[in-house]
Amino acid sequence: MQFKAVVGQQNIKQHLIDEVNHDKISHAQLFLGKQGYGGLNLALAFAQYIFCQNKTEKDSCGTCPSCLQAEKLQHPDLHFSFPTVLPISKTSDGLLNEWREINIEEEVFSLDDWTRKIDQKERKPIIGTDQSEEIIKKLSLKSFEGGYKIMIIWMAEEMNSTCSNKLLKIIEEPPEKTLFILISESSEKLLQTILSRTQIVLIPRINMEELRDHLVKNHSVNQSEAESISSRVDGDLLEAKEILKTSTEQDYNRELFIQLMRVCYKKSVLEMIGWAEETASLSKGRQLIFLKYALHMFRQSILKNYTQDILTRTSSDEDNFLDKFAKFITGNNIEDFMKTFNDAHYQIERNANSKILFTNLCFNVMRYIHIA
Repeated sequence: MQFKAVVGQQNIKQHLIDEVNHDKISHAQLFLGKQGYGGLNLALAFAQYIFCQNKTEKDSCGTCPSCLQAEKLQHPDLHFSFPTVLPISKTSDGLLNEWREINIEEEVFSLDDWTRKIDQKERKPIIGTDQSEEIIKKLSLKSFEGGYKIMIIWMAEEMNSTCSNKLLKIIEEPPEKTLFILISESSEKLLQTILSRTQIVLIPRINMEELRDHLVKNHSVNQSEAESISSRVDGDLLEAKEILKTSTEQDYNRELFIQLMRVCYKKSVLEMIGWAEETASLSKGRQLIFLKYALHMFRQSILKNYTQDILTRTSSDEDNFLDKFAKFITGNNIEDFMKTFNDAHYQIERNANSKILFTNLCFNVMRYIHIA
């Protein structure tokens, strides 16, 4: 993968390029950030740039033999470690074909996406003890092409403690020209001893305008819809793709939001309970997307009220609805709305009882909407 194929992240790209061109590559780096921010893609582009035989100041050439091998994830000095379902394969090597396939098929993907690809039963994958032994064995050998050997460990927080402890020594004192790139969403789940041996590269959210332009160019989304999606996914391409999976998802979330506001404004308890039951029946992923959508609509309402539409980022259908609705969201209730929906998102992520949660949410909305 070339850097130009990675969405946004211009500062991180330049930092990695400078490491190579100034010959100051840290031997163990932790790319820390949500998968939707593009950490894995940055790692792949970084590796290809290191291997490239005709690199420029901005990117790998994409055409030399090393680039062609790296593009297919088949470079002999590029190694991968990732979570596996142990009854299927105890090491990553047994699933390399599936790993290459998902990287070619998906521009970004989650651990859940990976799990569904390799296991119909969707059992929990880990990076186990056998994998640590395989890593040490591979990196003890000489590189095929005489340059760097690169080990990318994806979802490093899924290493069990035995695996992590076995890798401590080689991460701290690797063989010459060996590079570890650990990719993780959560530093809290990594051993402190692993963290202390790596240079942390924080991967920030994707710039909203760059994400919008990417959606327009690569996902057949019109400008206003791309504006709406990019403004509510907080720079997360993976979340944007979830919204785009079905063409009706955008309309469904809008109608679900409108219905919630209407039944709460009418103080119709039976309809509120019906709404809560319908929403509770959705999958956890769709519930989270809806809550993010609601937060987006509250923000856009405030912007519409106070900036005369100058800063709003909505589709035409959303804008039509906000013409009448925005007046109900004011400085008197916006903090309550934002806190309630943010708290709901937090609780759903932690598997709260969704029926109780959405019922309570309805009654809170009923109170807030009448104090505008």
